Amino acid sequence: MSDGWVLAPAKVNLTLHVTGQRDDGYHVLDSLVMFADIGDRVRVTPAPQMGLTISGAFAGNIPDDARNLCWKAAEAFGETVQIELEKNLPAEAGIGGGSSDAAAVLRAMEATFGRAFERDPIVLGADVPVCCVAHAARMQGIGEHVLPLSMKPIAAVLVNPGVAVSTPEVFRAMTHRNNPPMTDWPEGGGTPEALGWIALQRNDMEAAAIARQPVIAVALAEIQRRADVKVSRMSGSGATCFGLFPNYAAACNAATVLAEKHPGWWVRAVTLQ
Repeated sequence: MSDGWVLAPAKVNLTLHVTGQRDDGYHVLDSLVMFADIGDRVRVTPAPQMGLTISGAFAGNIPDDARNLCWKAAEAFGETVQIELEKNLPAEAGIGGGSSDAAAVLRAMEATFGRAFERDPIVLGADVPVCCVAHAARMQGIGEHVLPLSMKPIAAVLVNPGVAVSTPEVFRAMTHRNNPPMTDWPEGGGTPEALGWIALQRNDMEAAAIARQPVIAVALAEIQRRADVKVSRMSGSGATCFGLFPNYAAACNAATVLAEKHPGWWVRAVTLQ
């Protein structure tokens, strides 16, 4: 962006198949990921010492020190900066907020210092490599294998019922970790064929997340009741859920109804890129 701000878009796992677990404990995944046109924002400024300020609707309880993934990304890049982070996405929500923030910091650092990040972004976390791509992609392995895809935009509604979900806790609660990978799909994003294919896939973490936070099932049921919805599923480890719609007007109508019915929920109509 011209004012120095870089968007850290919400990551949406349209599918999330857990296909195994390595000896070191890491889970093996197969996931189709797209990114929304909303998100957090970050800005970096060269400074004599590292610093981080956080603002925005979801700034509460976010660490503003070396524990924050934005700080870790800047340190990994190897330059000292003041980081501004605007938190517009709920935390621990299954939409990659922290990972997308870190990827945005790397993009901002590259623009500011005129050089590429020289390390593999997997060192910062499993979701960071796909968040560095920041558009439609297939993510496999523990997140290190990312295949960018060409897909048409998809209209969607994102719904978080106001609860946080710990990814490690959901993984521990899973009873089946050796599930089938995704089937081959028709590329094309929002086409009826692609939406039909997405509907036949899974999120293998959904049941475990619902067991910990039953309100996720309530959110999914509410999305499924909306007219024209094609797919309803949880993203990532939750608690954010999504509904896919044939057009943006239908998504906006659904978002309006959901927000009025559940004023305490975070509800947004988006376009997935």
